Amino acid sequence: MYSALAGSVKPPTRDGICSPVSVDHYENFPVASWLCPPQLRPAVVALYHFARTADDIADEGDANATTRRQLLADYRADLARVYAGQPPSERWRERVFAAVAQERHRLDPALLTLLVEAFEQDLEPPRYQDRAHLLDYCRRSANPVGRQLLALYGQTDPDSLAQSDAICSALQLINFWQDFSRDGPRGRLYVPQSDLDAHGVSADDILACRDSPAARALTQALCQWARALMQQGAPLALRLPGRAGWELRLVVQGGLAILAKIEAMHFASLLRRPRLTAWDAPALLWRALRMRA
Repeated sequence: MYSALAGSVKPPTRDGICSPVSVDHYENFPVASWLCPPQLRPAVVALYHFARTADDIADEGDANATTRRQLLADYRADLARVYAGQPPSERWRERVFAAVAQERHRLDPALLTLLVEAFEQDLEPPRYQDRAHLLDYCRRSANPVGRQLLALYGQTDPDSLAQSDAICSALQLINFWQDFSRDGPRGRLYVPQSDLDAHGVSADDILACRDSPAARALTQALCQWARALMQQGAPLALRLPGRAGWELRLVVQGGLAILAKIEAMHFASLLRRPRLTAWDAPALLWRALRMRA
């Protein structure tokens, strides 16, 4: 059910843990897997391709920031056209907006717009001052996905929304701590300044992926934060009925498994990127089966 689509933790194409729809990038969590009810798959796939394409605009290729910003503005304009009942431009019509148009009665344009805003922010990411500042980014980059999926499942009570936000923010944070070696060369720093200061680590150390005992202690603290958020939201997986609950159990356990892999590396994710493989699937399934309140 939950994938923090496009920019957070992501679903597999080659060696993943579930059977996803065909996608173009290696990712760690399922999109529209066999656990997703068939009647919801078109909306989930439309959501995925909308977010994935926006992420590619922000990240892929050699375009400069000005060009990317204009493309994202065009993308947002196409979204507005679709919801105004007008045809989008040709550029993304077949891959993205034809499906969005078909599912627009089930997809919230405000949540889709928040995702695009997050990708726009990634073009010139700020230095995050504290954890609250970074969680505000997660509010746009990850939480809209969970809220949209909850709406598809008809679960929009305040407790469910809060727990969904906790899970999605945790997934986004886990992706950050998993991707130090990718984000550093791109000049992207998602570690709050308050955490850097508390551990005596500089922003340049993280961007250059310089490993040290202090950097590992920092990574350990960041992983503990993400784990606490995941545990805060995890009861939602036990409360959601049927397939939705089982899919969310797998996503929760997948996020926790990445944290466990970082811990097994002695928190050296500045040096290499941990990842899930098909060999992890039995353990994830077992842990999902054994989840308790």
